[in-house]
Amino acid sequence: MVLQTLYTMGALHGYGIARRIEQVSGDQILLNQGTIYAALVRLQQKRWISAEWGTSDNNRRAKYYSITARGRRQLAADMAYWQRLADVMSRVLAMRPAGEER
Repeated sequence: MVLQTLYTMGALHGYGIARRIEQVSGDQILLNQGTIYAALVRLQQKRWISAEWGTSDNNRRAKYYSITARGRRQLAADMAYWQRLADVMSRVLAMRPAGEER
């Protein structure tokens, strides 16, 4: 979700990433600061995102994160995986009990 958010929105600070994910999910996914920042550290360690300091809209110093080329490749792989999983789940959830008519 973080990689897709950065891919579609461009550079964002951690709070902005979390709020965008919450917004897109219709508030079904609520992220606290500890969760989002732990994920950002892991993504940076894998070099899927990069970070640089900047100034936020409210004139505060903030670290802005961007997706890297390596992160875009990972995002493509993740999207293919999740699409396959969603397709399989759709088929499994569409199964009917034996003897039940459609």
